[in-house]
Amino acid sequence: MDAAQVIDLGRESLWIAVMVAAPLLGVALAVGLLVGILQAATSIQEMTLSFIPKLGAMIIALVIFGGWQIAIMVDFFRSIFERIPELFM
Repeated sequence: MDAAQVIDLGRESLWIAVMVAAPLLGVALAVGLLVGILQAATSIQEMTLSFIPKLGAMIIALVIFGGWQIAIMVDFFRSIFERIPELFM
């Protein structure tokens, strides 16, 4: 395995991490922004108010996107394990 393959593997790993994390982070960002706007509009400054809606939205997002995320990770790890014999040649 030469340096180009290692760099390609690292680039692919980072891209997979971004793809898997993006749906949950996007939902958390959107819900946090909406709750923040609601808090600013109503002058409610309770710090724990945004926790429950974010948690609920992230659970729903995980239910929706979880199967896709697992499929992406399984495909990636399968390709990693298929590359193992090339390391010893």
